[in-house]
Amino acid sequence: MWDRMRRVRLGTLLIGLNTALVLLAVAGLSIAAVRLLGRLADEQALARVSLAGRSALLAVERSAGDVSTSAHLLAERPTVGRLLEAKDIAGLTAFLDRFRATSRLSGCAVFVQGKLTAASGVSKTSAENWAVLLRAAQSAKTAPALVRADPKMNAGDLIFTAASPLVFVPDGVAVTSLHLGADFVREVSRQVGLPVTIVPAAAERAAMNPIERKDEGAGVYLSALPLHDPPVAFVETSLSMGPIAASLERLERAVFFAALLVAAVACLSGLLISRRLTGPVQSLTTAAARIGRGDLATPIPKVQIADLGTLAATMEETRRRLLRLTSELRRRQAEGEAILTGISEGVLSVDRDRRIRYLNPQAAELLGVRPEDALGRFCGDVLKPAAVDGVRPCEEHCPILHARFRGATRATERLHQPDGTQRVVVINSAAPAEDQQFLVISDETEAEAARRLRDAVLANISHEFKTPLAAQRASIELLRERLLEAGAGSGEQSPETVETQSLVLSLERGGLRLTQLIDNLLESVRIEAGQTSIRSRPVALDEVVEEAVEMTEPLLAQRGQTLEVELPYPLPAVAGDAPRLIQVFVNLLANANKFAPAGSAVRIGGVVQAGAVCLWVEDAGPGVPEGVGRDGGAGSLFERFVRAPGREEEPEQSGMGLGLWIVQSIVERHGGTVEARREDGRTRIRVTLPVREGETA
Repeated sequence: MWDRMRRVRLGTLLIGLNTALVLLAVAGLSIAAVRLLGRLADEQALARVSLAGRSALLAVERSAGDVSTSAHLLAERPTVGRLLEAKDIAGLTAFLDRFRATSRLSGCAVFVQGKLTAASGVSKTSAENWAVLLRAAQSAKTAPALVRADPKMNAGDLIFTAASPLVFVPDGVAVTSLHLGADFVREVSRQVGLPVTIVPAAAERAAMNPIERKDEGAGVYLSALPLHDPPVAFVETSLSMGPIAASLERLERAVFFAALLVAAVACLSGLLISRRLTGPVQSLTTAAARIGRGDLATPIPKVQIADLGTLAATMEETRRRLLRLTSELRRRQAEGEAILTGISEGVLSVDRDRRIRYLNPQAAELLGVRPEDALGRFCGDVLKPAAVDGVRPCEEHCPILHARFRGATRATERLHQPDGTQRVVVINSAAPAEDQQFLVISDETEAEAARRLRDAVLANISHEFKTPLAAQRASIELLRERLLEAGAGSGEQSPETVETQSLVLSLERGGLRLTQLIDNLLESVRIEAGQTSIRSRPVALDEVVEEAVEMTEPLLAQRGQTLEVELPYPLPAVAGDAPRLIQVFVNLLANANKFAPAGSAVRIGGVVQAGAVCLWVEDAGPGVPEGVGRDGGAGSLFERFVRAPGREEEPEQSGMGLGLWIVQSIVERHGGTVEARREDGRTRIRVTLPVREGETA
């Protein structure tokens, strides 16, 4: 019996200690929460009144700027000069009344040779007061001046005033003023949402700094910001503490009662748990530990208590699901292993430090290593990619690192083999999943050799075409000039001469088209081969456009098309490769020549923007067809070998679909963009290029 009493007393003591600890914790949290909420309420109130004060100060300063602007506008009005010249003071006064009303001023006046000629506003009857405002505005270092008004003005305490010399009247001055009175203050208060007052600065406050504080004596949060330097007045914004204090008090009561309720529930729960759940919880804990050790075959014991019985049933269901899931995972693992060992590509995975965690037999054979020798090693030491310019790709161009930011990457690498040879592979790197990242390696040695051979053949053929073609074009140009000279010397041209000149022009146009096709073919080979670098030198865009126009002039003349060039002057210089940029505009002009109707106008225009220059070529052609992209995205006109569908082209107008693709490639290598748009019934291809640093429009 003594033991049982001692046990009961120990349990009661334990419950009492737990209850005391819960109450102490809840009380401490409640006090801390109330204090924190009070501090947050003060901070939010001060932030609100500070924001409102700065908004009010900005509104006042903006009004000051309006006064100065109005003075300049009034001084520049020709009507003022005309009325003064006609000495129509009544008309001038009426004009000033209208100007004051539309400019939302308190007053405006005109002085000629220091004398008040006409005025409008609350102080228009006092020339002395206007003279005071004129002297204040003229003596102010910054416009407008903020002065204290004479009580005789009937205008309150503070007035913004500004003056500006009349443009059309010598020795004439226009003066504007804005009274910072009750109406003005009410409007500012309405804008910022809090009461605002404008208080003239006393002598003892002339050097005070901005004030943002909680004034418990006045029961407000106060913001006082100086107006002008040194301050002539202070813009004061206030927020009453009453609503905030009342809300905080209600919150304190709610927190207090909630704390008591939580403490009571915690104590009751502790009592019930300590009396009823010790044994069942222990048995469930033992079962959970058994599951954690991997024993999924032993079932969970049943518990009679309802809630714990539900928990036990849930744990039993979880055990069964884990057993099924484990079996499914083992089956899928076997399937995955079968797939990874059956595909032709090599697959490997790396961790966050790019160390190999898995590779299939194909990857091991492709890399010439044993799987057990590669696990745990840095992937670059196993793959051994060839260095570019003395730098291994792992240092600066690793596709694994790029995939972590871009989602997925594809890279072509040359790997050193153990036998001293090199193998060309394509590495597709997926985005990381948790702590590992998968790579798929495809052997591209034979395909790469075939591509290199194809590119070499295309480059050689294109180069061999260009050499005789250049000589042919030079000969055709010389022949055309001599035919023109012969026709000019004989006075009248015979039909045979005209026909010969037409044939020569046709030959010249054919040579130009063939040259353009060869240039595009060579550029496409360079792009596909990865030779995407450009020479960065200062380039004058007007010279680029001029040379492109000269090259395509015979094509335009063939179809009777006119070229209109409207470019801003001067065009800023860009950094880039002039021959490549000439190729861009030659391709655009050639496209316009093909698709625009015969006899229509082709236009070149541009505009200079901040940090960039936009040039465009537009024509009256059919435009961008529906369903075809208008920018550089997939399926657009800027894709390789893509041509506008639905057109019945002449044989001499056909192309390979490389022109716009090459235009986009060259422009993007210059850091610019290109897009196609349909505007006002005309097709416009716009090229945007960044200007050089230090260049201005």
